[in-house]
Amino acid sequence: MYSSLDQRKLSVKANFSLISETIRQALTPKSSAADQLKDRIVNKKARVGVLGLGYVGLPLAVEFAHAGFEVVGIDVQQSKIDQFNSGHSYVKDVKDDVFKPLVDSGKLRATSDYSVIKELDTIDICVPTPLRKTKDPDMSFVVAASDAIAEHMHPGLLVMLESTTYPGTTDELVLPKLQGSGLTVGEDFFLCFSPERVDPGNPRFQTANIPKVVGGITPVCTEIGALFYKQALETVVPVSSTRVAEMVKLLENTFRMINIGLVNELAMMCDRMNIDVWEVIDAAATKPFGFMPFYPGPGLGGHCIPIDPFYLSWKSKEAGIEARFIELAGYTNGRMPEFVVEKVQKALNDASKSVRGSHVHILGTAYKKNIDDVRESPALDIILLLQRLGATVTFSDPFIPKIDINGNILESQDLLPSVEKADCVVIVTDHSGIDYPAVVERCKRVVDSRNALRGLKSEKIVRL
Repeated sequence: MYSSLDQRKLSVKANFSLISETIRQALTPKSSAADQLKDRIVNKKARVGVLGLGYVGLPLAVEFAHAGFEVVGIDVQQSKIDQFNSGHSYVKDVKDDVFKPLVDSGKLRATSDYSVIKELDTIDICVPTPLRKTKDPDMSFVVAASDAIAEHMHPGLLVMLESTTYPGTTDELVLPKLQGSGLTVGEDFFLCFSPERVDPGNPRFQTANIPKVVGGITPVCTEIGALFYKQALETVVPVSSTRVAEMVKLLENTFRMINIGLVNELAMMCDRMNIDVWEVIDAAATKPFGFMPFYPGPGLGGHCIPIDPFYLSWKSKEAGIEARFIELAGYTNGRMPEFVVEKVQKALNDASKSVRGSHVHILGTAYKKNIDDVRESPALDIILLLQRLGATVTFSDPFIPKIDINGNILESQDLLPSVEKADCVVIVTDHSGIDYPAVVERCKRVVDSRNALRGLKSEKIVRL
């Protein structure tokens, strides 16, 4: 047995050890929210959320599920949620045989319940950012998404905005809403902008191998955002701020829009001068430096190129700068559907026919080849213009079963029988797999706005 002196010594020693451990714990820095989140990301334990399950959000969710994360998609459209949870992909670039196993394994699920954000470690905002008729940004979807996230904010959450928008949106619009929770950006939560770069229908470049630009509100935000994307995507490009990342996307699409506007204007010039614009571009493209070929067409379509540059134009006016190149290119590109209709009028006039009472058949209504998307498609404007001139208009498109022209539903027709009946055929979208020689053989005359009939010679052909 211990003596009373020994017992006192043991008691003092125990108390000393307890006090030492307490002091050690107090002096040891606690793992920060950033460190905890980075650990969860690297170890694939982070719970990933994607808000907006369209052509951007769904492929992104698939890539992170492929990388080993559990992913929850959030959307307000119940039809999308039902298809998603049944394992059916409604985005053409994501095949069911890839998508369904991820759903069946539990790696992917979808919900309309925003409260799931409480359980997430990361969330990407992939909602639409359209233009109003006045050509100013409609930020209502981004505002609604930010409000939903703010309602369920918690420490350690990484929020990424991917929706294309004007420089300043992330820190001027989204950040104040998220900070309303009392949490501090860069310490308690993390906010980045990373522009989507999806190119629907592109078999070579898809979500996984398109370099991903990311810029955060703070350097720590950028670091965590880049770390997150590196888990699923091949190349990540960090930049110094959200504003830089926002401007990157607008530069990319403004560059394309202005150069397309240039060649569209050149096409109208060449038409007046009786010069083949396609031959001009092909010859110029042989220069091995200082030239990049762009091609004319019936007008711009899709969500990005016809819309994104006007975010920059709107924002520049706020800064007192007039975006003259953007406005001029927008005007020129907007003229192209009318120019195509003028070519139709000329083709019919050469056959002693007027547009009024003629049957015009449109070949292709998607905004670009081999996709099922008609957003901002110039075909819609061309059809409307022809109808206003009194033409009977039909269309064929292997990807588009029907279209809505001001409430009037048109259904896709069998191509060759329709071509034979029409007074004029207009190639608006140059889908692959179309038997173009058969179209030329069976039609009375054809206006080719995409150079789809390259190499074919016929007096029936009127080229852009």
